[in-house]
Amino acid sequence: MEGRAALVQKLADCRKVADDSARLACFDGAAAALETAEAKGDIVVVDRAQAQQVRRQAFGFRLPSLSVFDRGDKPEEVDSIESRIVSARTEATGKWVLKLEDGSTWTQIDVDSPSIKPKAGMPARVRKATMGSFLLSVDGQRAFRARRTE
Repeated sequence: MEGRAALVQKLADCRKVADDSARLACFDGAAAALETAEAKGDIVVVDRAQAQQVRRQAFGFRLPSLSVFDRGDKPEEVDSIESRIVSARTEATGKWVLKLEDGSTWTQIDVDSPSIKPKAGMPARVRKATMGSFLLSVDGQRAFRARRTE
């Protein structure tokens, strides 16, 4: 996605109108159109904190691009998240499935079992590892490889 939304560009273009009353009419019309589009959901306005929250919520998913949030300063890279375990269970294969407070669900993909049995309330940290993989550590113990499944 290149450039800015047409409605935002229309608002910015009003600054170029020389006549004061025509410029005010331009701003009023553009602002009303922008407000209507936002109310209908045709355009979404987010601030930097909201964009960072989206990046954190998407941590672990392979998404085509979040470049729509890459305006202004370089966005903060999300390399890890910390949360608490809401639920922990094992699959029939013996692999752990952990649901975290942030709503994410992570499934173990290696054979290295955690050194302690994960339980609700325990702290968990997920960090990026090599070649697009992730390491999940429970309560500061040795990490195991996991992928985000939800």
